[in-house]
Amino acid sequence: SRRGPRHHAPNTCGRLAGRARRSRSGGETTIMTILARAVPVSGTALARASFRGRLLLALSAGLLGLSVLFPLWRVSLTAPQYPEGLGMYIWAHTVAGVGPNDLQNINGLNHYIGMATIEPDEIPELRFMRPGMLAMAALGLALAAMGRRRSLIVWSGLLLLSAVVGMADFYKWEYDYGHNLDMENAPLKIPGMSYQPPLIGSKKLLNFTATSLPALGGVLAIASVVLATAAIPLSRAASPSPGRAA
Repeated sequence: SRRGPRHHAPNTCGRLAGRARRSRSGGETTIMTILARAVPVSGTALARASFRGRLLLALSAGLLGLSVLFPLWRVSLTAPQYPEGLGMYIWAHTVAGVGPNDLQNINGLNHYIGMATIEPDEIPELRFMRPGMLAMAALGLALAAMGRRRSLIVWSGLLLLSAVVGMADFYKWEYDYGHNLDMENAPLKIPGMSYQPPLIGSKKLLNFTATSLPALGGVLAIASVVLATAAIPLSRAASPSPGRAA
């Protein structure tokens, strides 16, 4: 007595149809309502950034663009023989002394202890940093106008990644600058001594105190990264209410 194959599909379909009819007649949640809740449809509020997120993105991009108009970082040196101190500004496109002869005097001190001369034209990052930051700012403003949440998240993530890579590259430059010494031609030779300035904060180097802090442009760039990071969780638009979805 062989049993014939069982066909569950018609019964299953019948049960689903019956549930759908009962849902329509009894005022229960419909299948369309379930889909509307579970599946975000392209073009709805879920695909667009909230007004707060777009505003933060625009502010972040604006601050990033403004930051190139000011020095990003300042490194200062103080010592008894330099009571007024020496300093240099690191811009997005060059390195310059705080005072008229500061960079020249810093290079003279560097030669005395075997450090390399600071030549802005020989620093490759300074060739593309400013145009890269301006392009990133223009893109951010355009994406804020478009209002797509996914684009906002990608831009903010790229900005945060660029900031981390930039600080790591700055640290590497300082490390090479303070450790790769020309001891053969240096008038002052101190075995085992290195002269790497701090990434941020102060550090004693012989009788000098080196201080490294963000300048105005750096503060604006840091604020830009903070706003972009805050824009990610605040960019989620309010979900449509169940009544509207139905």
